[in-house]
Amino acid sequence: LLQLGQHQWLAGLKTLLLNVSRAGTRDILIAFSPTEGPSRLNTTEKGKAGKIHLPREVFRSLSNQTVRVVVTVLNIQQFGMFKEVNQTAQVLDNTVVGVTVGESSISGLHDPVKLTFAHRELPQTVTPQCVFWDPSKGTPCSGQVWGWAQVLQQHSQPFPVPIAGRAGGWRSSGCVTRPRDNGTVCSCDHLTFFTLLLNQTLDVSTAKALMAVATAGCGVAMAFSIFTMAFCIFIRCRFRFEETVRINLGLHMNLVGSLFLLNLAFLLNSGLAGRTHPGTCRVLGGLTHYCLLCCFTWMALEGCQLYLLFVKVLGIYIPHYLGKLCLVGWGFPVLVVGVAGGIGSYGEYRIQTTDHQVIAHLCWITSKYLLVHYITNCGYFGLIFLFNMAVFGVVTQKSCSLQGTGAVQGYHKPWKVALGAAGLFCLLGATWALAFLTYGISSTPLLYLFTILNSLQGIFIFIWLVILYYPKTKETTGSLSYIIRHDKTITASQD
Repeated sequence: LLQLGQHQWLAGLKTLLLNVSRAGTRDILIAFSPTEGPSRLNTTEKGKAGKIHLPREVFRSLSNQTVRVVVTVLNIQQFGMFKEVNQTAQVLDNTVVGVTVGESSISGLHDPVKLTFAHRELPQTVTPQCVFWDPSKGTPCSGQVWGWAQVLQQHSQPFPVPIAGRAGGWRSSGCVTRPRDNGTVCSCDHLTFFTLLLNQTLDVSTAKALMAVATAGCGVAMAFSIFTMAFCIFIRCRFRFEETVRINLGLHMNLVGSLFLLNLAFLLNSGLAGRTHPGTCRVLGGLTHYCLLCCFTWMALEGCQLYLLFVKVLGIYIPHYLGKLCLVGWGFPVLVVGVAGGIGSYGEYRIQTTDHQVIAHLCWITSKYLLVHYITNCGYFGLIFLFNMAVFGVVTQKSCSLQGTGAVQGYHKPWKVALGAAGLFCLLGATWALAFLTYGISSTPLLYLFTILNSLQGIFIFIWLVILYYPKTKETTGSLSYIIRHDKTITASQD
């Protein structure tokens, strides 16, 4: 099926020429590397080089019985080409791979061409992206010269490449990126020049700016956390609330306390990481993880409490209820951190750039045990977020329905309802969901938003509690309690 395999070499440019017969053609595998260029690969061969998988669909759609396959590996640094104006992303190994079959352009493949770009594990701040060169992108200058076309045509590469800076650019349409441990698989529905761009999502200047914002925000949040806890203690002692509201205030106080400890742990972490003993760093990493899990757990308990109040409004009595909640809120994270620490998950974690320049040091879960982070942090919070958002939807719907009955009109002003909803949204930890969106080439604005909102979460909770819980009328039991009690009355009358 494969006739005539030959190589042609030029400094920075290596090609493989294959004549392929359409009759009974199977999928073709080709290996490539920046140093050795392309070569034929048997299905049983394994190696660390990159791979190209050409599906049989590519050949069956052509009219000629025998077609020429040309695979070209170029070093763009030596040729000074394939560079966009103001390009910030780095090309992996400065290597571009060109694939052509026959003389015509091939696109719209149902079975995509797969290129595997081999590389070692990328830093967490780097996002790989599969792209191809589009000569039509950008605004070409008048008198554009296809200078490299002659060079490539001499090596049997049939289509032209524009001179750098004249026109063209990278596009990702039609290509799907699938990162793996030791490489990235690019699945594309057409043939052209491909490469893997390494997008730096967090550079040194951005990291320093984020650390400055987070440090300032944590300091302010700690101050307001103290104000909030003092306010909760004051109104619990100063006013006579019913038991439901007292439990709610106790829950809020524990959540704010966990936020205070998390901010304190972060400040200690950012100040001591990189200059402490490894054993101290492991302890500090475990402490930071514990405080984070406590915050998540108390957010979950806030959601559970709202569910019991608004859905299970009748016949709920649990002795020593707040004490049992404290046992869960502060005790469950101890078990998780104990197991994670037992397997050696904590230590120094370095945030690096593509050239392995260290941006920041943290005492956290090490890169070797990132699965622990994905399970205990991302997975755990993901479940809590879904549950709390469902509870938030129920609470919002029930509050709106009570507003519609006219039962609470006059007590609930529109701005107060909106503030209550925003407070609940923050109380249930919705702002932490931004962490799931901070992956990718456009994540820098979201990183700033995530850092600012979560640093100020304590301030939002303080303002919400002061406005909604501090008695200003004869109805001194709090807005939440009023809605719950009225809901009990409606439910009882319906029964």
